[in-house]
Amino acid sequence: QVQLVESGGGLVQPGGSLKLSCAASGSIGTIRAMGWYRQAPGKQRDMVARIASSGLLTYEDSVKGRFTISRDNTKNTVYLQMNNLKPEDTAVYYCNMVAGNLYYNYWGQGTQVTVSS
Repeated sequence: QVQLVESGGGLVQPGGSLKLSCAASGSIGTIRAMGWYRQAPGKQRDMVARIASSGLLTYEDSVKGRFTISRDNTKNTVYLQMNNLKPEDTAVYYCNMVAGNLYYNYWGQGTQVTVSS
């Protein structure tokens, strides 16, 4: 059974920083991509950042230049460094992994990020 365990969320003031981590474990198979999505109250879940197995990085426009996604292949872990956080970044952040021959989507349990003074 595959598990994604997230950590690193919390409350931070505007302009502050947080780093999220997501570790994958279990019968993962070949990882195709890992990434982060977020969902604010009353809104849909949207992609924030994604790193493909090729190393290709994709960012949502509003986080470009502020967020950085990275991955440690030896630990099956993906990170999201978030700098210059804004109140509109407040959301539940979910780790996502696409893996296996069937490109199955796995999700973490979510971690709350709140940006407020």
